[in-house]
Amino acid sequence: MTTAIALPSPDRVAERAHQILVAIQADREYGAFEAATLEYSEDWQCFTGFPVISEWHLESDAPALLIEGLRALALKAAVYELTGDENTAEIPIAVPVDEMTHAMIAQPQLLARIAERVGVHIIHQTDQEHTDYSRGDFTHSAYVAAWGEPPSRYWLDHNEVIRRRELLAERYDSIGLARSGREHRITFEVPAA
Repeated sequence: MTTAIALPSPDRVAERAHQILVAIQADREYGAFEAATLEYSEDWQCFTGFPVISEWHLESDAPALLIEGLRALALKAAVYELTGDENTAEIPIAVPVDEMTHAMIAQPQLLARIAERVGVHIIHQTDQEHTDYSRGDFTHSAYVAAWGEPPSRYWLDHNEVIRRRELLAERYDSIGLARSGREHRITFEVPAA
């Protein structure tokens, strides 16, 4: 049986997360990391992550989401540093922001080198992650202490994400994409030679 580890104060996490973010952005390979992450767009075909953002537009939303993803990873790294526990560090993150962290983690060599030079551990494991972020929770409190109020366009409350996913599922079903794009019955004809 594992014992739950108490979260540090949001103020302590905020202070350290702010330092981590500054150090990451000052790293000599940050520009390459940013470019590689934003280039990931050809593979950003998730039907239930980014599309919960109203009037989502990949090219115009991606730069702001990159900052939000970095802030989320910095918060998680700070919690890990202050607790030494990966599970505790998996604090709630908003769904669209979590999707951006996946694009960042898809640059493993760059991210690993930056994290090593900065002296932090990047925490993210899909089966441990929490996307049940809600305004007023621990993550929100730490974020506000570090950077002010998070942009509500990206930091959507979990209940709102569920509502929007239901709306998206109805639309997807109407065009034959069942289970929010997880299956369909389209038969792709092989072109005649």
